[in-house]
Amino acid sequence: MRWWDIDAVLGLERDLFPEDAWSRGMFWSELAHARGPEANRRYVVAEAGSRIVGYAGLVATGEQADVQTIAVSRDLWGTGLGGRLLAELLRAAGAFECAEVMLECRVDNVRAQKLYERFGFEPIGFRRGYYQPGNVDAVVMRLTAPENSVQGTEING
Repeated sequence: MRWWDIDAVLGLERDLFPEDAWSRGMFWSELAHARGPEANRRYVVAEAGSRIVGYAGLVATGEQADVQTIAVSRDLWGTGLGGRLLAELLRAAGAFECAEVMLECRVDNVRAQKLYERFGFEPIGFRRGYYQPGNVDAVVMRLTAPENSVQGTEING
């Protein structure tokens, strides 16, 4: 993901996460930490032709990485794109030499939870009222040894 992708990403963000969408400034801030020798973030987009149809981001701190966001255009749900984006983030976690990857997922987002479980994430707790302003709880999930979860997967175009 680059700065010129932010407008298209914001369109998807607002469609998919209307109550708790990230702002333009949040994406700018994340991308500012994704380049250079001190980079500790990896953000990617998926494109279909000239249209951005998905994006994902991860931050690494020490031996732990956190999935910040994964989103796929509604018309491509069930196509495997979310899995390809997650695989790319897990490869990045390996490159950052992270021993584990954490994430929060809305308790009502069963589709995403199943995706994470397929990659080996396990639920370890809850964060009450994590998603605001809707006051929706989050399930906290953890994956150890992320490099073992992506062997044989590729992200293309």
